[in-house]
Amino acid sequence: MLSRSLGRFFGCSCRSAAIKDVRAREIYDSRGNPTVEVDLITECSTFRAAVPSGASTGIYEALELRDKDPKRLEGKGVLNAVNNVNSIIRPALLGKDAREQKKLDMMMVQELDGSKNQWGYSKSKLGANAVLAVSLALARAGATHSGMPLYKYLAQLAGRRNREHFVLPVPSLNIINGGAHAGNKLHFQEFMIMPTGADTFKEGMRMGSEVYHVLLKLLKAKHGAGAINVGDEGGFGDPYLSGEVEALDCVMEAIEKAGYTGKVKIATDIAASDFYLEKQNVYDMGKKTKDPSKKLSGEKLQEVIEDLCKKYPIVSVEDPFDQDDFNSYMRLTKNIGKNIQVVGDDLLVTNPQRIKMAIEKKLCNALLLKVNQIGSLTEAIEACELSRSQKWGVMVSHRSGETEDSFIGDLAVGLGVGQIKTGAPCRSDRLAKYNQIMRIEEELKGNSTYAGEDFRFPSKTH
Repeated sequence: MLSRSLGRFFGCSCRSAAIKDVRAREIYDSRGNPTVEVDLITECSTFRAAVPSGASTGIYEALELRDKDPKRLEGKGVLNAVNNVNSIIRPALLGKDAREQKKLDMMMVQELDGSKNQWGYSKSKLGANAVLAVSLALARAGATHSGMPLYKYLAQLAGRRNREHFVLPVPSLNIINGGAHAGNKLHFQEFMIMPTGADTFKEGMRMGSEVYHVLLKLLKAKHGAGAINVGDEGGFGDPYLSGEVEALDCVMEAIEKAGYTGKVKIATDIAASDFYLEKQNVYDMGKKTKDPSKKLSGEKLQEVIEDLCKKYPIVSVEDPFDQDDFNSYMRLTKNIGKNIQVVGDDLLVTNPQRIKMAIEKKLCNALLLKVNQIGSLTEAIEACELSRSQKWGVMVSHRSGETEDSFIGDLAVGLGVGQIKTGAPCRSDRLAKYNQIMRIEEELKGNSTYAGEDFRFPSKTH
């Protein structure tokens, strides 16, 4: 039986959790690019995990190993990463207990790979994609051999004391795509809705789906059929939207027409590193429209962001500046951080060392947690716990190149973070995660609390 911890407990009567085999292969993600998948085999079953890949990536992320063979898959093949699993990681894991997550993660990171830079272990030898695929498969095996569903096992790994009552996250649904994720005029990468006024996760998804479909009709009526083509994450990539203000106006109109004014808030991922011109130290908000008059300083971009936050019910702003523009981060967080979360993605790359630096400099007040940015589950949990210790918000996140693997749905519940973004209520690679959380909510039979308005600081932690 193939066990993938899809929200139900797959019991295991085997006494031994010893690893019998590890097999990696090259599969394809939601953009048709290759990625790594691993099967980890014990006496009980086969446990599978696949890793995602980002298009808008931070320069401080752990290395995603690509073959760089121009004659094959445009150089994006991952056969070297696959070989590293099969020839280096596999022999070291055979016979080991799959429940020893931290020990085995650290063996892969520190001993089998061992590469380092100023921010810690970089995975530049084996590849973060190779290490992570094994790390996630280990967690699935460990959960089953520990006699619990994946989300409860992840709570145990994170040291959660209460593993009977869980916080369910508010979904942050990307309904308009821009930036590197769509071929339109929008420089901001994501326009998201957060149904904070729902009572349950299931109701939140219903609200989000209804707003999404109202927006579909609105954009189609406004700009024609070409307006409802979708971007990498399932949000509409309307090429006729004139800019960020019109996009936000359309989102507000959709929320109102769906009947959820006040119950659905707005979040945005600016992904400013994608339009930052380092040599000129400006943000090119005319990059896509070829308008040289829209090159903004950090101070001017800050003014734009703060004005939008005053005009619209924005509760979360991600990557508002380039990952090295610390002064702008500090100013914005100081100005709006009390009521709005400023999320570090490219800034933090789920790296505990980067998070420590950001805490010291007071750069932001929330972490975007992406497991493939750091390359192992153990380090990702460490990043989460460090952020939570500072009373930061934590949002678990997908990548633009996703697979059908629903692991991060369990992760968001297990860690009790209160918020998750994994795209629009469209495309199965995105909905696999949301659907998994709905299954978990059903399984918990009332032993859960929807984070709602408390998504930054879930009231019932565990």
